[in-house]
Amino acid sequence: MTQIVEWIHGSKAVTRNRKSQELHIDWDDGPSPVEMLIQSAGACSLADVVIGLKDRVFSKAWVEIEAERHDGTPRYVTSLHFHFFVRGEVPIKLLERLVEKAFEKYCSVTHSLRKDMHLTWESSVIN
Repeated sequence: MTQIVEWIHGSKAVTRNRKSQELHIDWDDGPSPVEMLIQSAGACSLADVVIGLKDRVFSKAWVEIEAERHDGTPRYVTSLHFHFFVRGEVPIKLLERLVEKAFEKYCSVTHSLRKDMHLTWESSVIN
């Protein structure tokens, strides 16, 4: 898989994937690369949960992520805590199972992170 990240000027860059889709980034005035990594882990795991809920009625799903970083250089992520929320008629046990499967089996982003990173999660259904 080839990805391209091209510096434009200052703190601005553009990324391109194999489909030539672009994402413009600005590490001073937008999410930092580490924030985008954390957001990618959230998007990946949330996609797994939403796909698992395809036969359920829900109006909204989101994940809030708390991250901690190493104090020294490099400032890598040492822990992530994900809190998944779903608004709708979804059994909490189903949501918990889908979240667990996302992290233990499916989410390739979290599986690509450091093995010594502390990873936790929780789930809430809002009716």
